[in-house]
Amino acid sequence: MSQVPTIAEASRLIEAKKLSPIELTDMLLKRIHAVDAKLNSFLLVTEDLARKTAKKAEEDVMAGKIRGPLHGIPIGLKDIYDTKGIRTTAHSRVLEKRVPKEDSTVAARFKKAGTVLLGKLSTHEFAIGGPSFDTPWPPARNPWDLELSPGGSSSGSGAAIAAGLVLGATGSDTGGSIRSPSTFCAVAGMKPTYGLVSRWGILPLAFTLDHAGPMAWTVEDCAILLQAMAGHDKKDAASAKVKIPDFRAALRKDLKGVRVGYIRHWHDGEHPVEPEMRQAAEGAVETMKRLGAEIKDVPMPKLSEFAPAGRVIILTEAFAVHAKTLQSRYNDYGERFRASVTPAALFSANDYVQAMRLRQQLIERTRAAMADIDVMVCAAAPGVPTRMVGFDKDAAYKRPSLTMPFNLTGLPVMTVCSGFTPAGLPLGIQVVGHSFGDAAAMGVAHAYEQATPWRSKRPALS
Repeated sequence: MSQVPTIAEASRLIEAKKLSPIELTDMLLKRIHAVDAKLNSFLLVTEDLARKTAKKAEEDVMAGKIRGPLHGIPIGLKDIYDTKGIRTTAHSRVLEKRVPKEDSTVAARFKKAGTVLLGKLSTHEFAIGGPSFDTPWPPARNPWDLELSPGGSSSGSGAAIAAGLVLGATGSDTGGSIRSPSTFCAVAGMKPTYGLVSRWGILPLAFTLDHAGPMAWTVEDCAILLQAMAGHDKKDAASAKVKIPDFRAALRKDLKGVRVGYIRHWHDGEHPVEPEMRQAAEGAVETMKRLGAEIKDVPMPKLSEFAPAGRVIILTEAFAVHAKTLQSRYNDYGERFRASVTPAALFSANDYVQAMRLRQQLIERTRAAMADIDVMVCAAAPGVPTRMVGFDKDAAYKRPSLTMPFNLTGLPVMTVCSGFTPAGLPLGIQVVGHSFGDAAAMGVAHAYEQATPWRSKRPALS
């Protein structure tokens, strides 16, 4: 096989015994060895384990013991997901030699589904801030342009999927860390509803904002991955006891009768996005309209209202996780992490409580804004990827985030490619659902994705 298939394509071929899991794994390992020295998307390649797992998957398939659509599918895990007996470091010198004794819940569920683990993927240190050049491993680079950032913190996941080194991967999202690399690498990424996917065994950043979710080349592939990931887990105190829908069955071909709210004022108001990103978002809304959707502007709270609550909460909770280790091993953390997190030592209990109060008000106002629509749509980033070297380290403080609002509200968001600039750089949109309306958000995003040509283009890597 010369072309990298989607998960859905590979799954059908494997089940029909027309594609060998061993052949597929070997092809991807060969690609990793050929190009990842440029990308740095992997921190660890588990080659021997992958070949062993692929061999077992092939034996099971040939014996008619197919476990499901992920059986024999090669994936990667962001290096904050614990893997039993396999180094898990959060891309930090602090955990450089850490080897967990148990699998995270998600890793265990993927193992049960029959996936083939190709390795652990690069991240920004402890999933915040980056890229950093003073950690034990170099940061991942963007396969569309190696001088540009792939976004973060799920940087290795976005880069590896776009480059065709894995068919799917995991990410985590505390303020946009699935959606940023999905946008900048032109892949699909799903931030599920808070509580839908267990975070047990995933190294935390901010407990009340952390989400775990899938990333892949298409929405359909994300639906397949999410099906395996979702479900209640008593080991995660925030895990929700809800019925898990058939995400793949909810994917749509048209949008007849769907009410889409466009958050226009976020693009044109106090912090306008770059013209190419705005045009791509408006083009996406027009495509949805042609597919039958009813479009209306939706009056969400201002981005500048979400920003202070998000910043105080994420940094306070991150500092609480790392305070003891920062006191004893301060210089083992990278400069970007230290600069981001240590200022939270100056925050007061009052700051945190007031931020949480504001958060609840924003949740209620968002719920009211969505009362008569099914999903919302907006740009996924203010512009194109930034340069790896010479980037503005304070950019996050200078303009409110387009992604943080949906961590504060816990809503599900499907991010998909919405085109490319004339220079060939990726653009993206967010499709936002109601709480536990993950299937609806994926359904709308899939219909849009199928109606556009963006999935036919891959980055050119020799």
